[in-house]
Amino acid sequence: QVQLVESGGGLVQPGESLRLSCAASGFTFSRYYMSWVRQAPGKGLEWVSGKSGEGGSTKYAESVKGRFTISRDNAKNTLYLQMNSLKPEDTAVYYCAKDHENGGYDYWGQGTQVTVSS
Repeated sequence: QVQLVESGGGLVQPGESLRLSCAASGFTFSRYYMSWVRQAPGKGLEWVSGKSGEGGSTKYAESVKGRFTISRDNAKNTLYLQMNSLKPEDTAVYYCAKDHENGGYDYWGQGTQVTVSS
């Protein structure tokens, strides 16, 4: 069965960095577009970034462009999100999600908490 397991969250101060990982299993990872989606306290889901299966297409939300970098290692079935210059408004639970071929997402991880606070 499909599993997505995030790790790497934590508590950091503004301006610091974190690297999130998402270990995928149960499907052919390299064939699918993968995304990072976050949910801040009391708010709805916000798409953060996505990357195509072979890495040719990468997109970012305006709120993180220039600070976050998405990458993937298809040999390790792992998706990453390098987050630099973190801001308090980046505080959220971060999820990785497998994009459905017809739109939306069909599988989600359990999420990892990122807290940016001084």
